[in-house]
Amino acid sequence: MKLTQKTVATLRLPVGKAEAIYFDEELPLGVRLRAGGAARWIYQYKLGAKHRRITLGALAALSAAEARKVAGELHARVRLGQDPAGQKAEGRARAAETMGAVLQTYLAYQQRRLQPRSYVEVERHLLKHCRQLHGLQLAKIDRRAIAARISAIATNNGAVAANRTRASLAAFFAWCLREGLVDSNPTIGTNRQPEQSRDRVLSPDEIKTIWNALDDDHYGVAVKLLLLTGQRATEIGSLRWTEVGDDEIVLPAARTKNRREHVVPLAAVAKALLKKMPRRGEFVFERRPGRPLKAWSTFKENLDDHIRASGAVLPPWCHHDLRRTAATGMAEIGVAPHVVEAVLNHVSGHKASIAGVYNKAVYAAEKRRALTIWAEYVLAPVEGRESKVVPLSGAATRS
Repeated sequence: MKLTQKTVATLRLPVGKAEAIYFDEELPLGVRLRAGGAARWIYQYKLGAKHRRITLGALAALSAAEARKVAGELHARVRLGQDPAGQKAEGRARAAETMGAVLQTYLAYQQRRLQPRSYVEVERHLLKHCRQLHGLQLAKIDRRAIAARISAIATNNGAVAANRTRASLAAFFAWCLREGLVDSNPTIGTNRQPEQSRDRVLSPDEIKTIWNALDDDHYGVAVKLLLLTGQRATEIGSLRWTEVGDDEIVLPAARTKNRREHVVPLAAVAKALLKKMPRRGEFVFERRPGRPLKAWSTFKENLDDHIRASGAVLPPWCHHDLRRTAATGMAEIGVAPHVVEAVLNHVSGHKASIAGVYNKAVYAAEKRRALTIWAEYVLAPVEGRESKVVPLSGAATRS
């Protein structure tokens, strides 16, 4: 029987059967009838010893002439040695291989390899900055798409964020290449954004503006601690209660950039701020159970909006500027360079030389004094009073 629009209309499911297939006499084209289901066109062929079958569509959506045309094209491909059913299955699998889906496996892989602070950065780059790429198939993400995303990040978040995200994307696609998920790395050949070295140091008035705009909540206390201690945002944001003592913070080697345990003395105001934080879980600044402080940029945007709404004018700044401000400020009020390095947990200067191999002094007393007088210098303008600490004459001009 030749399957035409007329003959197909006469087909009926035999009594007592749940399914029946009627094949065309010229092509491996058939009509499958099922009890309780719509009738469908199918194409069936043999590949080696196995029979393969492809559903072409419902009878109501595809005319007999259209079905015969599709079946003829498929038949020609089979005679050339192709496997249409296998290619269709592969296409469905490829369609499911979106960047968003594959990222879950990649991030789990990276979380086992990277230090916590590095993983947080990679996660932010790929989940936040590259969110617009998540719905695309990996194979469809080309150099143009990557270049456009990097350019948008540079416009909205700056050159540094764009370049770091580009590096994270390059590592992600290199992993995909090794996994056989892509045939090339689309980040290759994209432009790197020109970076300018930051030298932003906040003035006492700017410190006052920021401090007074902050609440004593998880974000506000964290930012104030960044300024009072000079530590990195990732170190303070992921601070655990087990790392907080009566008058100091002890960062384990696994959480510091130089892989060395670091003791941070706490001035009285820093201790008072930490006492305001409720003990909800493992992390000092967690908002969700078991998760450290994240979304720094979102909180800062809200802070900047609040400052602008108050009528204050504050030039652009970032959280790392607080660390630079603490370092510069301590130097200006007479703290010795090697003590500033010790406070920041830097391995540089004389500590990086051969003398540093033998000089294991941690300068505990000096660090405590430095952070105490620095806290006094910070609080004076915040509280609207004269500081007991005076910068040395000839101190570096603030930018």
